[in-house]
Amino acid sequence: MRNHICFLLLFASSILCAQEEQHPYSLEFDYTYGSILEHNPDISHLITEHPRGFTLTYNRKTYGFNEWERRYQYPDWGFTFIYQDQVNPILGKNYSVVAHMNWYFYNRNLVIRVGQGVGVASNPFDEINNPENNAYGTKLVSNTFVKANYVRENVWNGLGFHAGFSIIHYSNANIHSPNNSTNTFAFNAGLSYQLDAERFPEYIPMSGDEPDYKEKIKYNLAFRMGSNESDYVNQGAFPFYVFSGFASKRINYKSSFTAGVDVFFATFLKEQIKFESIAYPEIGTKGDEDYKRVGVFVGHELRFNKVAFVSQLGYYVYWPYEFENRIYNRLGLQRYFMNDKYFASITLKAHGAKAEGAEFGIGYRL
Repeated sequence: MRNHICFLLLFASSILCAQEEQHPYSLEFDYTYGSILEHNPDISHLITEHPRGFTLTYNRKTYGFNEWERRYQYPDWGFTFIYQDQVNPILGKNYSVVAHMNWYFYNRNLVIRVGQGVGVASNPFDEINNPENNAYGTKLVSNTFVKANYVRENVWNGLGFHAGFSIIHYSNANIHSPNNSTNTFAFNAGLSYQLDAERFPEYIPMSGDEPDYKEKIKYNLAFRMGSNESDYVNQGAFPFYVFSGFASKRINYKSSFTAGVDVFFATFLKEQIKFESIAYPEIGTKGDEDYKRVGVFVGHELRFNKVAFVSQLGYYVYWPYEFENRIYNRLGLQRYFMNDKYFASITLKAHGAKAEGAEFGIGYRL
């Protein structure tokens, strides 16, 4: 998926903008075993066995050379390879590569890992050969995962161990139907190895003279676009466009709050309205409903140097055609350029856990 390939490049090139003097890193291996959660009754026929697999992980360790590392208590960043056997011939096997970050708590014994990447489904939906797989409509899928582990690093000569659980999500962001997706809750346990552990640098503390980064209210204009398809199979993918205006207020280094308006032009809805009015007259769709929508939203940006994790919650104030529900959410990454005057973003717009589309955006701060 293009948005997640862009994510990997954006993540790797933008988080660390200054060169570190040292580059400590660690490697991990995990075995995973879990169950597919029935988030949608349409996939109940696919939940037959317990998925299992393994992960291989590369972690770049930080120690405070850059300011963002000190402010976030020395997190890791890196890449994970995930192999998951769904133990179901309809679903097949999934292989993915994910960019991730690790956040440490409780004297660095608890780590929360969040990752996003791209994967390959070995046996996606096919009208002739695999019509029962309504979870993955494409061979190329996106992969999102969250992992919580109890960790003990460098217990003996760089070796450590960890155990915990994770949630692994696969979907194609509604680029092609069907796209009911899967969410796997899995337990994991494994070993880690920190190379040159005896030469790990001392953690650099905050100096106390860092700026507070507070800003006055800024006004922003953004344009987002992409393509997606309705839930009716073989309707085809159509472009969508989103125009946004919003205010933002940065309160410190880590946080900005936002509020604004979105105007949506999702042309797949135009085709869906026409199709429903002809094929399913019992639904009550007349065929002349307006496909455009207008929403208001509030949000938050969690900053890492020039990169921000964007989270927004919106409500349609203009919703003439009842698609999904009136509440929507947006999650993704945003990268600032040229003294924060311009930005580019990759976000996923959804209604709860149901993705509507992956958005590629650009914006300007007035």
